[in-house]
Amino acid sequence: MDHPGNLFVVSAPSGAGKSSLVRALREFDARVYPSVSHTTRAPRGQEKHGREYYFVSDAEFDVMVANNGFAEWANVHGRRYGTAKKSLEERIQGGTDVLLEIDYQGALQVKQAFPSAVLIFILPPSWDELRARLENRGEDAPEVIELRLKNAEEEMAQVAKFDFVIINELFESALFDLKAIIHAQRLKYAAQRRLRADTFESLNIPESN
Repeated sequence: MDHPGNLFVVSAPSGAGKSSLVRALREFDARVYPSVSHTTRAPRGQEKHGREYYFVSDAEFDVMVANNGFAEWANVHGRRYGTAKKSLEERIQGGTDVLLEIDYQGALQVKQAFPSAVLIFILPPSWDELRARLENRGEDAPEVIELRLKNAEEEMAQVAKFDFVIINELFESALFDLKAIIHAQRLKYAAQRRLRADTFESLNIPESN
């Protein structure tokens, strides 16, 4: 189905810089909105229902799963997280550009539910650089870093299933590439036809068959 809004899905192995790139993109482009996921975990700190997450009970989550209500969902550290299909449909049908920041498995699930979704994979420039970034973060014990690197091999093996690939060697260049993908989607014929209908009409350009 052709929606007025775009659905972008960004995936990457831990340490590739995905979150930093997405954060910088959103600071630059106010037309890109994050998707708000459902979760069975309790709110933390100043988190609010409907802003950071939709906080639901296990029973409510079970009902949504049974009713095929999620475009993707996963069990993370004993708590479940999912992206509601209806929420995505309403936003992109309303003309909003939505960005999902999820793992590759979730991305491929979303692509099945929304074939027009644009999948973007962020790669590190090398294994040595990926290891250095994980170590420099100072967040994980050595055994956790080794596990993240092992998982990264599996994750990066899926890159051919994505529409676009960005190699995050120099942050500014990678951010430029991400902006370019977003902008290019907005310049497609169908998007321009909707956004600038008056221009097409004034130029006597008929709608394509």
